[in-house]
Amino acid sequence: MIYLDYNATTPIDKKVAEAMEEYIYGNFGNPSSSHELGSKTKQAVEEARKKVASLLNASPEEIIFTSGGSESNNMVLKGVAYTYQNRGKHIITSEIEHPAVISPCKFLEENGYEVTYLPVDQDGVVDIEQLKAALTDETILISIMHANNETGTIQPLAEIAEIASENNILLHTDAAQSVGKIETDVKKLGVDFLSVAGHKVYAPKGIGALYIRDGIEIEPLIHGAGHEMGKRAGTENVIFDVALGKACELAENLLQEKKADFEHNTPGEIKELRDYFQKQLQKNFKDRVVLNGHPTKRLPNTLNISFLDYSGQEILDHLDNIALSTGSACHSDSVEISSVLKAMSVTMETGRGAVRFSLGKYTTRDEIEHVLDKLESLREL
Repeated sequence: MIYLDYNATTPIDKKVAEAMEEYIYGNFGNPSSSHELGSKTKQAVEEARKKVASLLNASPEEIIFTSGGSESNNMVLKGVAYTYQNRGKHIITSEIEHPAVISPCKFLEENGYEVTYLPVDQDGVVDIEQLKAALTDETILISIMHANNETGTIQPLAEIAEIASENNILLHTDAAQSVGKIETDVKKLGVDFLSVAGHKVYAPKGIGALYIRDGIEIEPLIHGAGHEMGKRAGTENVIFDVALGKACELAENLLQEKKADFEHNTPGEIKELRDYFQKQLQKNFKDRVVLNGHPTKRLPNTLNISFLDYSGQEILDHLDNIALSTGSACHSDSVEISSVLKAMSVTMETGRGAVRFSLGKYTTRDEIEHVLDKLESLREL
């Protein structure tokens, strides 16, 4: 199986797994316990917190461990809505957000809040002028993802942050897809909240983090004892906290091209491989393939491309030993394209053939050549 679905989930890095072992077989103490075993696990959690913070250029006290990106997103949206309801009940997001943002927004709408869903242009980018026009005196939060999971398109967060700051509005970004692939410096981005999903950055599923800028208080999503500096109750998931910390440390090394070994591609090398793949597809299929997403402002690993003569499912069926995702779903005799492609005004003809290839640090040139050969054989049928 050739794996080209890294935006869906990543394998656990071997060094991440090794870091977990000590806390699976030996140091199992509760970090809240006062004895030696508790002290060791508490220290491990805090060291992991520092590593996550370092990747984001944040302070450790600004990092909260969660169960994943969905919990982090829900904590921000519901927490801000509850805490700042006396200031207003209006939230701005975009039409291309992950369901982990869209669904809590729908929940809030059912409970008396107003949500504006901003459209995007044909490249999948939020229009700054439309954002400005959507602002009201009731707006308390803007939530715009850093990079889209389907197309990889990167949003102009620094510009959005300026607008939010000028209007005294909090800004959240779902950075599940961007963390570890591109720089996610919270200070440069200007965000108040940033969500991290561990399983997108070579850590296990079921662990994530939330950056909350120092000085901001929101109601916790989970109440209980005073874990995570009183912001998220529940006995710490020491094993997975350590895993996320190690994964973030490795990601920071790769982003800075301080490679721990020569088995892993850096983001720059992944981009070169992705660009080669795209160039060969355009050469082989000529005008019968169309790029979905911004041509340059997108994640270095992501290629969402439509094959105009086929449906995405036909491509998947032909590439039977290759893991990837489509941008459309077949229902009986009809085809429905994804909400992201719809928001980008992609036509049904184009959207039905959309396929997302997402590369990772283990992707090899030989694997890409094999996929190109398989696709060439499809073209010749």
